[in-house]
Amino acid sequence: MGNPMRIRANANGDVVEVKALIRHDMETGQRKDASGKTIPPHFIQTLTAKCNDKLVLDAQMGTSISKDPFLSFKFKGGAKGDKLTITWTDNKGDTRTDEAVIA
Repeated sequence: MGNPMRIRANANGDVVEVKALIRHDMETGQRKDASGKTIPPHFIQTLTAKCNDKLVLDAQMGTSISKDPFLSFKFKGGAKGDKLTITWTDNKGDTRTDEAVIA
């Protein structure tokens, strides 16, 4: 399980803007360590965001995403006080879920 995500979600009318900083190494499998051995790939494959258990984002990710990715997106249908849940799963089966309340 990775480190906690930093999530901010703000409602402006019927549009919610979400900003999330995801803590993950995101290794491509192409870099080498100091001894010359290839560092195995370790990256987020899937990411979902739900507002009150309704899916608002379903993303497929890969090795081209940078370390500790920053994600920003907007959706309609959320309101202040609603619960936003973001979950990711990586290629090693690790998963992380964090929540935020829409402000």
